[in-house]
Amino acid sequence: MENLELGNHVSIDVETDYLDKQSDPDSKRFVFSYKITITNYNSVAVQLLNRHWLITDGNQHIQEVKGEGVVGEQPVIDPGKSYTYTSGAVLATSVGSMQGHYEMSTTEGESFKAPIKAFTLARPNALH
Repeated sequence: MENLELGNHVSIDVETDYLDKQSDPDSKRFVFSYKITITNYNSVAVQLLNRHWLITDGNQHIQEVKGEGVVGEQPVIDPGKSYTYTSGAVLATSVGSMQGHYEMSTTEGESFKAPIKAFTLARPNALH
């Protein structure tokens, strides 16, 4: 059974960066990194089991990404603690967005989804 209340007690903060040296605008290759910090405000430890992303570029082309864990890990986050990782995305346009959720469970085995609000990936000065 999924507990929506638990998802409200996990915060997800995102910082993004455009990777100019890895990008090639002439080939429609725009590379971004994103650093995610997940903080557990529950009274029990939680584990990140799976990720589900919808990555949308400026042409409204959507990539769906699903998989186990993040960056090869399924971290356990103790109460009041945070877990940070950095990953990346490649878009065909200079602007896009990402959103999704993490499937998580508590040490007691309760499953829940922690939503990741939409955030923007943008080459500097791409948005006016």
